[in-house]
Formats: sequence, structure tokens, C-alpha cells
Amino acid sequence: MQRFDRYVLSQLMVLFGFFALVLVSVYWVNRAVVLFDRLINDGHSARIVLEFTALSLPAVIALVLPMATFAAAVYVTNRLSGDSELTVVKATGFSPWRLARPVLVFGIMVTLMMSVLTHVLVPQSLKQLRMREQELSSSVSARLLREGTFLHPSKGITFYIRDITPEGTLQDVLLSDRREPEREVIYTADRAYLIRDDEGPKMVMLAGLAQTMNTTDMRLSTTNFSDFTYDLTGLITASPQKRRKLDAIPTTELLLNTDGIAAETGQQIGEVLEEAHMRFQGPLLCVVAALIGYSALMVGVFSRFGVTRQIVFAIFLLVVVKLVESAVTDPVVRNPRLWPLVYAPSVTGLAFTWILLWQASRPFRPKRLRETEAAA
Repeated sequence: MQRFDRYVLSQLMVLFGFFALVLVSVYWVNRAVVLFDRLINDGHSARIVLEFTALSLPAVIALVLPMATFAAAVYVTNRLSGDSELTVVKATGFSPWRLARPVLVFGIMVTLMMSVLTHVLVPQSLKQLRMREQELSSSVSARLLREGTFLHPSKGITFYIRDITPEGTLQDVLLSDRREPEREVIYTADRAYLIRDDEGPKMVMLAGLAQTMNTTDMRLSTTNFSDFTYDLTGLITASPQKRRKLDAIPTTELLLNTDGIAAETGQQIGEVLEEAHMRFQGPLLCVVAALIGYSALMVGVFSRFGVTRQIVFAIFLLVVVKLVESAVTDPVVRNPRLWPLVYAPSVTGLAFTWILLWQASRPFRPKRLRETEAAA
């Protein structure tokens, strides 16, 4: 029987890997398309897009693991039943409770993997992602290097580039500086280059014209130049440091410094506790999903139409579990002392599993016991 357990467990892991790969690919590609469109339009390179999609991958994996666990449990149970392997094992006297052991071990293994994601990889990746977003928001390339678009990197500044050559030369540049109330300056140049020295970023314009309008006496003066250096230090300012978000803060900090995190992030204490305990609850759903997928297919009699009804019933039970998860969110946020309610979905799912396995194991009661109960 231990060999049969290893056989079932190996089948579960193989199918889990397949479903996880498919679901992660679908979700990740969808996420990558959104990032590609946003970052490329902002003037970033493909390397930045790849970096951002890689940093978003742990969160995508954590999202799809419960679904892959459920799909693997349903598929393997259905195949074992269709190939009559479960029938042979049941004939030896093993009940659905005993046959659930490899499914339980499988769920625990996925739960451990998911725990590493929710407690370590996802917070770290989101933290690094926010840091990179902060850095890019203050970069010169992100603010200025867009072809054919009038940009406003800061108040009173308008910048335009007709074209950027493969060598990095800016063609037909226009820069309007209206930051001083009494003076407006418009710089135009045939070519320009962005450079950086110890003092900060600068733009060198070649073969251009500077038009200065004195708004006090409405006098316009023009100056031709062969080369002119414009300091971009005051133009490109770093965005203010954003607050940390709950999903990027370590779990231990959420639990041990709840009040401080709530004050730092501007969230309620209940939201902080919910985020911390959801990192434990999320992995537990992997065990629940595996057991529900297995136990739902163990109930019922043989039908030449297959196990479609049992699969639909299992999906319905998972929907109920998710509805319970949604229902307990608001009470926990309003009253932090109700944080144990966060684990209500797992308790509900395990209760469904116990009921289904009890129902499925009833035909396995000894005949004498059934006759005694009938006489009573």
C-alpha cells in the first residue's frame, strides 16, 4: 500500500507541475503584456520590462497554486477511477479515508511551497518592484526620451523630440521653460545629447536658437548658439518616497509591530492583521483544494456519463469556500480581535471534506454492523 501511495503522489506532483506551468504562463503573459505596453510607452528598454515581469512572477505563482492543486487532485482521482485502480484498491478493504493519505501529503507539500512564497518571496519581490518603480520615476530617460510627444516633466516645462537616432542623438529638440513668472525661454536645436557628470544630468544642444520673452515689458530677444548646455538637475526631481505597502512588509514585522505598521502605512490595525494571517491562510487553501477535489469524486455511483456532476460539485464547494473568505474580511478589518475568522475558509473546506469522506465510506462498513444498525 505504501507503493500505491507513492504512485498516487507521483501522479499528483506530475499533473500539478503541468497545470501550474500552464496557469502561470497564462497569467504571467497577461501581466507581461500590460507591463510591456506601459513601460515601453514610457521610454524604457526591454531589459526593464523583463526585470519587472520577473519581479511580478512570485505573486502570480502564489495566485495559481491552489487552482493547480485542485486541478491535479481532480484529474488524478478521475483517472484512477476510470482505470479501475481505485476499484481494485477498495476491494482490498481500504476506505476513502485511507486512500486520502497521498492526497493529504500532496496538499501539505504544496502548502509548504506556497508558504515560502507568501512569507518570503512575494514580499521581497514586491518590495524590490516598488523600489525599481521609484528609481525609474525619477530617471531622465523615463521623463524625456519619447519621440514625437510633447512632455511636461515638471511644472512650467515643455519638452519635445522629433526623433532619436540609434546612436542616441536627439533630433529637432524644443524646450520651453516658463518656471520664472517674469521670463519665458524657448530653446530649439537641430541636435542634442544627454550627458551626466558629477553635478547631475545635462543636455547639450547644438546649432540652436534661444528666444527669451520678458513678460514685464513684453520684449523678445533671440540668441543663436552653436552649442549650449542646459542643466537638468532642477528639472528632473525625484518623486517623494512612498509609504510601504502591507503586501511588501515581512510577516514577522506585521505580527510583532502591528500598531507601528498601521501608523506607518495609514491602514487600520485589522487590515494589518488580516494581511499577516492571510499569508498563513492562503497556503492552507492548497490542502483544502486537494482534499475537496479528491473527496468530491469519491462520492456517488458509477455513471457512463462520467464524473462531470462531481467535478461541478467540487467547483461549487470551492466557490463557497472563497465566498466565506470574502465574508470574513470586513468583520476582521473592523474588529482586529476577530482575526481567527481569517481561517474560517479552511475550516469550512475541511468540514466539507469530512462530510464527503464520511458519506463515501459508508458502503465500507462491515455487513454485520449494517445489519445491527438496521435491526436497531
